[in-house]
Amino acid sequence: MQLRNTLKAAFCNTFLNTIRSTIFGAFCAVISLASVAAPDQVFFGGPIITMDAGGSVVEALAVEGGRIVAVGDSATVLALADEDTQRINLDGAPLLPGFVDSHSHANFIGLQAMSGNILPPPDGGGASVADIQRILRDYMKSEPALERELGWVIGFGYDDSQLAEQRHPTRQEMDAVSSEVPILLIHQSGHLGVANSLGLKLAGVGPDTPDPDGGAFRRESDGKQPNGVAEEYAFFRLIFAAMAASSEDLQDRMSLAGAAAMASYGYTTAQEGRANPEGMASLQRVADRRELKIDLVSYPDMLMVEDVSTSRSYENRYRVGGVKLTIDGSPQGKTAWLSHAYHVPPEGQEEDYVGYPAIDVDTVNSNVMRAFENEWQILVHSNGDAATDALLSAVRMAREKYPDAEIRPVLIHGQVLRKEQVAGLDELGIFPSLFPMHTYYWGDWHRDSVLGPERAQNISPTGWLLERGMMFGSHHDAPVAMPDSMRVLSATVTRTTRSGEVLGPQHRVDVMTGLRALTIWPAWQHFEEDSKGSLEVGKLADLVVLSENPLTVSTSRLADLKVLKTYKEGQVVYQRDE
Repeated sequence: MQLRNTLKAAFCNTFLNTIRSTIFGAFCAVISLASVAAPDQVFFGGPIITMDAGGSVVEALAVEGGRIVAVGDSATVLALADEDTQRINLDGAPLLPGFVDSHSHANFIGLQAMSGNILPPPDGGGASVADIQRILRDYMKSEPALERELGWVIGFGYDDSQLAEQRHPTRQEMDAVSSEVPILLIHQSGHLGVANSLGLKLAGVGPDTPDPDGGAFRRESDGKQPNGVAEEYAFFRLIFAAMAASSEDLQDRMSLAGAAAMASYGYTTAQEGRANPEGMASLQRVADRRELKIDLVSYPDMLMVEDVSTSRSYENRYRVGGVKLTIDGSPQGKTAWLSHAYHVPPEGQEEDYVGYPAIDVDTVNSNVMRAFENEWQILVHSNGDAATDALLSAVRMAREKYPDAEIRPVLIHGQVLRKEQVAGLDELGIFPSLFPMHTYYWGDWHRDSVLGPERAQNISPTGWLLERGMMFGSHHDAPVAMPDSMRVLSATVTRTTRSGEVLGPQHRVDVMTGLRALTIWPAWQHFEEDSKGSLEVGKLADLVVLSENPLTVSTSRLADLKVLKTYKEGQVVYQRDE
């Protein structure tokens, strides 16, 4: 296919350019600056991991006007400086390209930051239902802004797979926290939630409320009364009710909080990977006020918009990059659409339960075709392999009709990919943005309950991608998990579960590959490989300083590395407190 050949040609061209720059780099850097002013900044005194195609590690880097103007040995690059140049000694700390977010939800990261933290350890204290109740009571005593402004108490991040009870909380247990204020708990997957009785009432949910297409209200033993747990589109009804009173000011604060959280983990390009119209309007407002400190690209849910104006250039650090389509749900929440039954079905489901699609196949086909027709880049959420079968079929039909469309379609998640489906992605030029962090957070749960021991070995099968020479992105899907770049790197490299088991050792990758999946490969995913993702002359000075060198520390310690500073075009946008 044309796109596949283009992708592989890009690899070859980048490799050849790197060989040239490795041989002639220092000479060319001096020549390129012979007729211009001295650089604004020079970084030196620590390993500079360029992430170029050759994996070069150099001694110094110079920046002028927010772009890299020289990389090479310290003596050569420092000789370019004058008395006005800022000399930044890294004191042994490594410098890398700023991380490029392969997939997350920036607006909802802000919501998470303002909600009660009911995540399980190590990211929070929500290890049992009693813990969640205690956390919410303490949170309510703090008079949180969300309760003042929305009238709801929101807790973010509970995970039934990690709770001592191994189940979802119930509406009665949330009633015990408060029956006077509506409460909404958001599952860590972002695909399920729990409301108390008042929350259900305010959302218009009762015994006679039918399940929506692509979702379900779980019921009590009578088969009618909702127990508080809502899945997929049923959950969206609850969250829309909770956010109904959201003001523009609150939405804007959430957008900025999400971007700030991303910068604190070294991301200089963030993504809003399923924007609704209100979220897009918020991002546009904060961009118009020049308040975004990092680049942010959004992808509106194409079922919510008739038309979209996309761009591949940023204005005030914001652009609309394409559209998003969601085919199914969450494997850890057991709503992903599989071809074979879940290892242990959810309560109330039969042994042959395989999850379900969020949208029908005709909707998949028509919207993928619409993206190709309009030349919109499309991100497609597909977790289960049955959902991915639908995606592959839709893209194949669209490519036959629009063979020249260069839109770099993206598979989001692909947790339950089969090996032959990886070949299909390669053939059709679909970029896989995978979620190896699942091996840490839910690897044991996938093995014991979701997929069983055999299928769980192949979640996020990066090894199969590398066998075919494919690029991929590695993401955190925040707020599903914290946007912790080093946890992403650790999980991609080690695939170690919470219990210490290596899940799918054949899919472990080396550290350099793991870093590429955070930098140059997602830059390619976003059509930004010419300006981001590696530290090369002419690219933006988007930089991150880490506490230690990921190429030399023990892989068992990768998750412990910290982001010390993040630079966007040479300007500090985050600095870690001492």
